[in-house]
Amino acid sequence: MGPVASVDRNDLENCIGSSVKVCIHGEEGEDMAPWLDKKVKKLANCPDNTHLRIYFDNHYFFAVPFTSEVKQTETEWSAYDQKAGLYYVIKSEGKPL
Repeated sequence: MGPVASVDRNDLENCIGSSVKVCIHGEEGEDMAPWLDKKVKKLANCPDNTHLRIYFDNHYFFAVPFTSEVKQTETEWSAYDQKAGLYYVIKSEGKPL
């Protein structure tokens, strides 16, 4: 993975309209939620500008804290929220992020 950065909405602009796999999980070795096939509909800041909302339809979204540590490769974006101990991961299906 590339260098660590914080959440930047521009890093995910290419995902809008794309099919991706998404997962939220804890530390490695813990039980993990299944990967879900989703399509990114839009990106938006939450009302208090503390989180980036990644929408999968008009109602459901991930809310990733802007302070999360982000690592990104050509096909995977991962944000680690240290306070919650959670990873928010998006993998592209076919095209680079």
